[in-house]
Amino acid sequence: MRMAHAVRRLRPRSVRAKIVALLMLPVVSLMALWSFAAVTTASTIGDAERAKEVNSELLAPVADFVTAIQAERTAAAAGDGEILTRAQAATDNASDALLDGVNATSSDAALLNSALPDRLGKLTADAHGLNALRRTKSATQTTYTAYTAYTGIIEDAFAVTGALTGENSTTTASEPRVVLELSRAREALAQEQALLAAGGAAGKLTAEQYALFVGAVTVQRGLLKPAVADLRPEHQKAYNTLLESDSYGRLAGIENRVLSAGPGRSAVTDGLLKGWDGSANAVLTSLAKAETEAGTAAAAKANPFGWDTLGASGIAVVLGLVGVLLSLLVSVSVGRGLIVELLDLRNSALEVAGRRLPQAMRRLHAGHGVDIDAEAPMRRLAGDELAQVGTALTAVQRAALKAASERAELLSGISGVYVSLARRSQVLLHRQLDILDHLEQRPRDPAELHELYRVDYLATRMRRHSESLLILSGIAPGRGWREPIPLGDTLRAAVAEIEDANRVQIWAAPRVSLHGGSVADVIHLLAELVENAASFSPPSTKVQLRAARMRDGVVIEVEDGGFGMNEDALADANRKLRSEKVDLLDAKQIGLFVVNRLADRQGLRVELRNSPTGGVTAAVLIPENLLRDDMPVHEDEYGHELPTPVPAPSPSPAPGPAVIPRQRGE
Repeated sequence: MRMAHAVRRLRPRSVRAKIVALLMLPVVSLMALWSFAAVTTASTIGDAERAKEVNSELLAPVADFVTAIQAERTAAAAGDGEILTRAQAATDNASDALLDGVNATSSDAALLNSALPDRLGKLTADAHGLNALRRTKSATQTTYTAYTAYTGIIEDAFAVTGALTGENSTTTASEPRVVLELSRAREALAQEQALLAAGGAAGKLTAEQYALFVGAVTVQRGLLKPAVADLRPEHQKAYNTLLESDSYGRLAGIENRVLSAGPGRSAVTDGLLKGWDGSANAVLTSLAKAETEAGTAAAAKANPFGWDTLGASGIAVVLGLVGVLLSLLVSVSVGRGLIVELLDLRNSALEVAGRRLPQAMRRLHAGHGVDIDAEAPMRRLAGDELAQVGTALTAVQRAALKAASERAELLSGISGVYVSLARRSQVLLHRQLDILDHLEQRPRDPAELHELYRVDYLATRMRRHSESLLILSGIAPGRGWREPIPLGDTLRAAVAEIEDANRVQIWAAPRVSLHGGSVADVIHLLAELVENAASFSPPSTKVQLRAARMRDGVVIEVEDGGFGMNEDALADANRKLRSEKVDLLDAKQIGLFVVNRLADRQGLRVELRNSPTGGVTAAVLIPENLLRDDMPVHEDEYGHELPTPVPAPSPSPAPGPAVIPRQRGE
């Protein structure tokens, strides 16, 4: 409560304060956006600087280390001591550069990626264990075991590169994940070279080596060309040139011949592997160079303060600052002029909304005409925007008055049409019902009589619908009885006006009578409710019609066995039953509006509620002033009135088409 009170106290009260607050809001928003752009730009510069550092301290040394390990693995597999010595020296230099980079970034590794410290630790251990690996290899390890050990080191290096792909994102480098796939394609080719070198040194390609060769070829071909298609356009050129070169063509041809030869001596004959080393070395060199240009070299060339990095964000920061200053100047100069004009506009709008328009609407609802030109004279569209707003308010007032006037005329016309159609239909239906009465009284076959009863039901329903038109138009339908009618007969007459009368169970009713002037309306009201209950419940269920004597009158309940209504639909239906105004243009649930009019005319109370059995119950309260008690009075020996025993209620069968005699207006 205190917080809400404090907020209300901080709200501007005067027009001047509100104008200032209104004009300052976009200025503050613009300042916030400018601040966000400035922070984002600074963050972009920081990210670019960090990416350059990661490339120079980790990614580039890791890439060089991988290339050196691949060369040493091939030399070790071939068994050439001189080449192996040079490869080991190159690997040692790459290892020293890698360890220097790891030491430089070890403190920030966890900030770059949570998995990076463990991966760096494993790669560092691999670098420190190279000498032990070499000594073991020369002493006891087989060629396959050494191959597996070198390949494991390369996989550890790729794991580090994968953890750093998110930090290698610059505007000049290709997607880091794509470059990593190309690195794996180059590794697959290096594995092919090492396997064939080992096979050549041994004089045959073992089944195990052949299987590894097949897998390496599959990986190389599966990664290389698809990954090239995902590079930046400027980086695709080097790869496309390589893929179209003679070296790559010869390499692919030798791969196919080895794959066709299968394991054994034939796979590594001099004729089969002719030109392999030259082509493989040329392709690996080109791949390494293109990979460097697409990844680490491109990132190293990125300028954190250049157009590629800042681009539109830098311009947005500068223009945003200018916009903030201009907004402040314009807000101060324009705000003063708006205050007086807005005050005048506010007063005019309050005059229209608070006095003139409500008065005109009340006259229209009362049935009186309104001169729209006199009530809201149209102004010429001139002046500035505020003057045009005033003109627009006048146009809105005129549109509201015109719409209300047209609606009143339309409702009056509809009411007249309802009355005319209903009167004509009544004349024809009365004649039809008279003819049906004469036909039913003649001796006939039971089947024909049953069909006549069905026609009688339909004609009765048509008469009720015709009366509904008159009721909605505010005119009495004309049916009525001079003498009081027992309540039980009234219930049966209401059920007789629906087609599915045999689905209705009428329970024993209190021994009271309705005044004759109210019988027609009560019958019509109950018929609408019973027909609605029968329509919205399964044909196999029964509609229960009960009546009970209460202190204030008689309550009649119509209960169906349907699926009920949700809370919103039930509330809307009860609102239509209680509403003082009936919208004749609402075509949905006309029966509810008819019940509304009948209940209002007779002083009845109608309410819908969900039934405990799952359906809907319509309760109708007939007040005491419309009833006459038909119960006989019993007295004791001292003249005191005794209560009359009431028989237990029980359902009675549905009535036939004629229940009570038709009286005047029938």
